[in-house]
Amino acid sequence: MNSVPRFYPILDSSCFESLDALLEAAEQLLSTGVQILQYRNKSGDGARILLEARELRQRVLFSQSGEVVRLIMNDRADLCLAADFEGVHVGQDDLSPESARKIVGPKRWLGVSTHNPPQVTEADQSSANYLAIGPVFGTGSKQKPDPVVGLDGVREARRLTSKPLVAIGGITRANCLSVLAAGADSVAVISDLVKQPGPSAKEFLRLLS
Repeated sequence: MNSVPRFYPILDSSCFESLDALLEAAEQLLSTGVQILQYRNKSGDGARILLEARELRQRVLFSQSGEVVRLIMNDRADLCLAADFEGVHVGQDDLSPESARKIVGPKRWLGVSTHNPPQVTEADQSSANYLAIGPVFGTGSKQKPDPVVGLDGVREARRLTSKPLVAIGGITRANCLSVLAAGADSVAVISDLVKQPGPSAKEFLRLLS
């Protein structure tokens, strides 16, 4: 079974004023030695998403960190292939896990978002490499977030699956350890990386090591 790094940074294009700002944040994250990085764009068209994803792919290829970085595309299995990413992450309103798997094939990673016990149980039976559970805490990264599951939701998800579990939603340097203690294998972070991506990532990696 795949092992997901404890620190799972997500670059959401809506958090950055330009592509250059997003790529600068990516370079700062890469300089810290992160091992996985998800690219998320909920509003752009396919051409824009592919352009940004390919630029991000190039930054990873030429990164001087020396780390092997797994790039994950949010939502779009087709663009995961087109941008040569190592995996795709789908939500409850996207392609089904098995439809996404047919597109990306058996070797790329597949992650699935879940928000309640029935969804965890269903996703556990899929070919997903890991499951995400959330939002654990209140989050501003989505316009219409699902209900907060809290740490109890993480504990319940942990009980229902043996797959690697990534917690997401309102996770910060102040609360990340409590999420791991509740049973998550990894924490996905968006907002707490925006202002100072490099220093924030270093602090997360220190806390989670």
